[in-house]
Amino acid sequence: MRIGELAARAGVSVRSLRYYEEQGLITSTRSAGGQRHYADGDIERVAFIQRLYAAGLSSRTIAELLPCVESPSEQNSAEAFERLVRERDRISRHVEELVTARDALDRLIDANRAHHGRLAAAR
Repeated sequence: MRIGELAARAGVSVRSLRYYEEQGLITSTRSAGGQRHYADGDIERVAFIQRLYAAGLSSRTIAELLPCVESPSEQNSAEAFERLVRERDRISRHVEELVTARDALDRLIDANRAHHGRLAAAR
């Protein structure tokens, strides 16, 4: 199937598919005219890639995880598991940093609100 059909069937943009290909996440064959052609199995692969992106993973991390799908083995599965755990821990640390930043903003907002109240009362 051509790139437009894959995009429509997988529910992604043509631009996303081109990016996935640039990153080595999907591959295509080329017609004599240079048009990309994909296999039916690429629909599921793109859906899987989309789920990985939705989980906050980078294209580099996704590329590291794909051998588990392409060549299932106990070793690949264990490596993928460890990588996913590291990514979850990274995201958890980021969430904690965001909560700390939000709490600091709340304190600044409270201070501003109090200051604004004092200014209004002084009028």
